[in-house]
Amino acid sequence: MRKLVLGTIAGLLMLLPTAAAADAADTTGRAGRPLTVVTYNIHHGAGIDGVLDLERIAVLLEKSGADVIGLQEVDRHWSERSKWVDQPAWFAKRLKMHYGYAANLDLPPLNPGEPRRQYGTAILSRYPIKDFTNTLLPRYPTGEQRGLAVATVKVRGAELRFANTHLTHNNAEERLEQAQKVASLLGGSRKPTLLVGDLNARPDTPEIKTLTSLLSDTWPAVGTGPGYTSPAEKPTARIDYLLHSSRLRPVKASVPVSPASDHLPVVASYILR
Repeated sequence: MRKLVLGTIAGLLMLLPTAAAADAADTTGRAGRPLTVVTYNIHHGAGIDGVLDLERIAVLLEKSGADVIGLQEVDRHWSERSKWVDQPAWFAKRLKMHYGYAANLDLPPLNPGEPRRQYGTAILSRYPIKDFTNTLLPRYPTGEQRGLAVATVKVRGAELRFANTHLTHNNAEERLEQAQKVASLLGGSRKPTLLVGDLNARPDTPEIKTLTSLLSDTWPAVGTGPGYTSPAEKPTARIDYLLHSSRLRPVKASVPVSPASDHLPVVASYILR
């Protein structure tokens, strides 16, 4: 009996290094999850040539290798300009991704029984989206309603908070209030966070500084050149951003050239910790 007990203990002791090694490997794996992200104002699918073509946008997104995507100016049954297509559902099916859609403009249909006409932002993800919310941002009387869409994405065992927005283009004071609201909504959390979107402001403006006081601007860290995104044909301004929290380490960033929209997309890769 004594020999049996000693043999069992010896066997367990022999297993300990293997189990410890497995735990270390698991921890190492979890400590560095590669993640590629895109932000793109798609101008409801119309390019600088005036052609409505969702497929060329899809091809660009596919080639980027993106895991999570934030799109702005996305139509859903909106009007003839986008052929009444449910664009977020179309992209999700084409790219085989999960999605959430934030309708910042939500109008009744032209005819009873038809879908509501919506316009806003979308988040696409290769990974499951655990939850999705949209918070409307401050709007001046003559302004267009904007929102902050936030998805919780499960990335290989880790939760990523992914936020997507499109700030107003024609009123700096309104845009600053929107940025302050975004900062208040995203502040106070230790979750790894990405904020992407068309922010309609240059990096040295108060509204962008409001956001970069909370999250780091990815482009200056790993991008090359000015990173201009607008207008697409001859870009002169960087107004489309990827901002990240400290638990995301940026590796590289680029601005692919494409005629598919009036903006250029921004692509970046990170290590999620």
